[in-house]
Amino acid sequence: MEIRIVAGGRRASVAVTMRTPGHDFELAAGFLFAEGVVTGRDQIAQVRYCADAPERQRYNVVNVHLRSGALPDVARLERHFVISSACGVCGKAHLDALAARCDPPLAPASAATSGPRLSIETVASLPGTLRSAQTLFDATGGLHAAGLFTADGELVAVREDVGRHNALDKLIGWTVLEGVPREKLVLCVSGRASYELLQKTAAAGVRVFAAVSAPSSLAIDVARRFGVTLIGFVRPGRCNVYAGEERLAGLDGYARSVAASGVGHGAANGSTSARAPGSSVGPGGTTTRASALASASMRDDP
Repeated sequence: MEIRIVAGGRRASVAVTMRTPGHDFELAAGFLFAEGVVTGRDQIAQVRYCADAPERQRYNVVNVHLRSGALPDVARLERHFVISSACGVCGKAHLDALAARCDPPLAPASAATSGPRLSIETVASLPGTLRSAQTLFDATGGLHAAGLFTADGELVAVREDVGRHNALDKLIGWTVLEGVPREKLVLCVSGRASYELLQKTAAAGVRVFAAVSAPSSLAIDVARRFGVTLIGFVRPGRCNVYAGEERLAGLDGYARSVAASGVGHGAANGSTSARAPGSSVGPGGTTTRASALASASMRDDP
């Protein structure tokens, strides 16, 4: 699908992505929001399919009409290119740009006083609730999912897509178009935690990110820099907490260890592993060596 922006009688193509059809307008809005092209619904006049496209491609081109009288400088977009269905990479310049436009600004010092506070038992319940809502996965067995939850574990919305970042863009785009506040919500994804997903999470002002699988080391760095609580290997009775554990209640009753985890980019990152008394430890579980080895194999690539 091609995403275009239209303003001041001009238009520009900003991205092309392989996606699962459905929620296309949300995908376009979420992508533009995560990239800083728009900062809210009030900057978007309308979103529609391109009537000028050839008939067979009409529903593969989305025009986002901006209220501005001129096009923004799309040349500044580091991701102004064809998007893969997986995840990209970044550099210091991208992180600095993210820091300048996070909505609202996040900082590690604010972690204890901002965002939701939830129990570790609620965290453990998120993947199961997310999985039960994955209707497209039930039909195909091949789609990623991203879901937003309340601090009590109630599912607010879920989106699925062949691309993990597309699923999150659709979810964020839904909040942008519908005006849904995000700062008190919790995000859970069906796979691993890549840098790009953490970048989108920070840009959206979401404070808690939970993943079924491992984070990359760069994702951990982003979480710590921007004050996002990052939890990986979430299973019933156990998980790894890589950043922002002060938002989690009930950790005192869990067995804990510290592991050097998420070294996919060559940087050692300590994590707190939590395991309920009597729970078993499976693959990617909470023993120091298991979590270190599992995370060490994860990178920001397909």
